[in-house]
Amino acid sequence: MDPRAGPVFLLILGVCVGLGSSQSYILNDKDGLGRVLDGIGGLSGGGATSRLLVNYAEPYRSQILDYLFKPNFGASLHILKVEIGGDAQTTDGTEPSHMHYENDENYFRGYEWWLMKEAKKRNPNITLIGLPWAFPGWVGHGKSWPYDYPDITAAYVVNWILGAKQYHDLDIQYVGIWNERNYDSKYIKQLLRYTLDKSGLEGVRIIASDNLWEPISLSLLLDPELSMAVDVIGAHYPGTTTVQDALKTQKKLWSSEDYSTFNNEVGGGCWARILNQNYINGLMTATISWNLVASYYGDLPFGRDGLMTAEEPWSGNYVVESPIWITAHTTQFTQPGWTYLQTVGHLEHGGSYVALTDRRGNLTVVIETMTHDHSVCIRPPLSPFNVSSQNATFQLKGSFAGIKQLQVWRSQFNFKTKKPSFFEELSPVKLTDGFFTLHLAEDEVYTLTTLTSGHKGVYPEPPQSAPFPKVYKEDFNVRNPAFSEAPDFADQTGVFEYFMNLTDPGPHVFTFRQVLTQRPVTWVADADQTISVIGDYRWQNLTLSCDVFMETLTTGGVFVAARVDKGGSPIRRAKGVFFWVFADGTYKVTNDLAGETVLAEGQSGTRAFGWHTLTLTVEGQYASGLLNGYPLWKKAVVLTPSRGWAAIGTRSFELAQFDNFKVAAQ
Repeated sequence: MDPRAGPVFLLILGVCVGLGSSQSYILNDKDGLGRVLDGIGGLSGGGATSRLLVNYAEPYRSQILDYLFKPNFGASLHILKVEIGGDAQTTDGTEPSHMHYENDENYFRGYEWWLMKEAKKRNPNITLIGLPWAFPGWVGHGKSWPYDYPDITAAYVVNWILGAKQYHDLDIQYVGIWNERNYDSKYIKQLLRYTLDKSGLEGVRIIASDNLWEPISLSLLLDPELSMAVDVIGAHYPGTTTVQDALKTQKKLWSSEDYSTFNNEVGGGCWARILNQNYINGLMTATISWNLVASYYGDLPFGRDGLMTAEEPWSGNYVVESPIWITAHTTQFTQPGWTYLQTVGHLEHGGSYVALTDRRGNLTVVIETMTHDHSVCIRPPLSPFNVSSQNATFQLKGSFAGIKQLQVWRSQFNFKTKKPSFFEELSPVKLTDGFFTLHLAEDEVYTLTTLTSGHKGVYPEPPQSAPFPKVYKEDFNVRNPAFSEAPDFADQTGVFEYFMNLTDPGPHVFTFRQVLTQRPVTWVADADQTISVIGDYRWQNLTLSCDVFMETLTTGGVFVAARVDKGGSPIRRAKGVFFWVFADGTYKVTNDLAGETVLAEGQSGTRAFGWHTLTLTVEGQYASGLLNGYPLWKKAVVLTPSRGWAAIGTRSFELAQFDNFKVAAQ
């Protein structure tokens, strides 16, 4: 049969389709193979993007994890990359460090350890990667550049890797340098590589520089010692293309952070194009999504930019979005170690195709026909955007010539009808003399494979979405030893942790403590104050109370707040109603976190090392405050903002405790 013959009728996927001309594409391993697949993954961190996931009750938490990591169920991810917490704001919050101070080590803080163990439990072969975004202040000796003390920085990172193994039996396989910041060649080759090897971690590979292709690619070409130290060139948001210097290094090329797109149908289309075209256009053998799961307050920056959404632990609701199933088109039918064919490329009328083999006779082909208009990525793939319906004939040659049948899985976005269908198993396609033909419409993804292990996992519908409870109480007495954070609080600057106050035999033995006393080596500009937000961004009128305990004489200060309108990297510009008391016996009410717009102020009699109860009521354009149950100020005029989160925090990076947090919203 000549695939270029005139109109004929072929039985295609069990449907009789009239064909005009059909473009032919050859899939062949006769002349060798391409690069080896390293995997498809997700990124937890950068920062605090999995913050709310740990608060989900069972069975919903395990269901979410299954959709992400369980093989042949959902996304079936090959790679999990996590932030090495550095105590600083890194996009949507702060993640705690394993070493707040030089003489302090704790490998149970935060939730990344737990997340890696849960991923490993589901997929023992998953690849684990760590990357710092920020560093505690002591690492830089109060400076903003961790490479000024490279031996300290290297030891800090290596301690995290050693702690992962010692305390959690986790083998970290790759480590990065410093997310999207300039690298230091001496640090990489003489300190980090040396310290890894000296610590018995010769098998841990280095990724650099988690930024752009250049200048790291040229540096590797010019510096043989640096080239020996670096195993992978990792670029962020490469738009599916690479550069000649990177190709000349012969290193593995990864898109070590990509996607950053809303996880609805549009985001799924973007992801489909990236997964294919990162290899076709740029020979990238791993692609890692930022972020793994949108499990942070949706009104923080980049809300819902994960592969799926899980932002309501209080209701149990979560949403399995299209990127989960688009990921499955590749991950369920390949594994790291499979090899790309050299015969991959773009379709004549838009779209692309890749093919991979396990070198043992199995073949997987992934085809996408996503249109540009419906697939807006943060950096769109540089390829033809004009996609139209087309007939495509594929001919299998070489060791694949004898394949008689391929299993078929299909996703259709159906943007016009708004009735999408994702990851549906169709009838197998029969091959005749190595040929098969598909009719490809716009905005579709196909997987054709010799494997029969694919499965669209499903759980009963989770509970309905619901707003954050209007009445909320937290006394911090319910100990959660697996995590250091209290449920639902999302630190935006500083680190707030469960604390056992052994000096207080009274009602405040278990409290919530802000533990940083030094500004971190930041990734973005943290506020000068520390702050943790909680609740519903739509809250307008409420009464909030909290017991507070200052631990810094004279200069100490704490606050409770309502209508906080910003979080994440813009936290310095946050506005709201902030009720402050200070260790010098004064109080202040401000319209902003920075404390520049004063609504009221005066004497309070508050002191350090004593408990005080602050109560803030905001209704309409007025706010009032109580101290220890007595009125301190009344009806301060509040013009903006009109809504926002509740919050607690401190005047600076200082020790302070909080207890018996209560909020009642109208």
